Amino acid sequence: MRVLDLGGTTVSWSVLGLRPASVTIVNLDHDGKAPCEPWMKMIDADACEGGFGQYDLVFSNSLMEHLGGHARRQQFANVVRESAPAWWIQTPYRYFPIEPHWVFPGMQFLPFRMRVMICQHWSMLDMPACKDANEAADLVASTELISATEMRTYFPTSEIWFERIAGIPKSLVAISA
Repeated sequence: MRVLDLGGTTVSWSVLGLRPASVTIVNLDHDGKAPCEPWMKMIDADACEGGFGQYDLVFSNSLMEHLGGHARRQQFANVVRESAPAWWIQTPYRYFPIEPHWVFPGMQFLPFRMRVMICQHWSMLDMPACKDANEAADLVASTELISATEMRTYFPTSEIWFERIAGIPKSLVAISA
């Protein structure tokens, strides 16, 4: 199987335990490592621009919420549909009670200014609190969780599957086979 991974990393494929015939990883902010396996290829590009060729499967994990609004998410969905007949696209669910990037209860429902203040004093999962107000504002603005209705709009022919924790929907996955 030839896989197009939009927003992924070489590390995630190295530790996954699955080995497709080839995987092409598209990421503007890649992990800085050259592909460690001959079946991996890294492209430093915008996942919303497309033109990556034809694949058997498009895979994306937690990228949609960082694309920058509805128009960019629609471009992304178009790239997914144009690139392969099958896809598995995951994104955190807007209505899960804990915002997954900051692991802060209800942060996604707070006013922008309050989210920026939280970002300045609360560490994200993979980085410390952002003390600079402008940097914090940019980080908060770059994270926009989506609803199941939006996911169905972007992928109308897909099955929308809810990944759950303790019965509560945590993430959405658009699946087409």
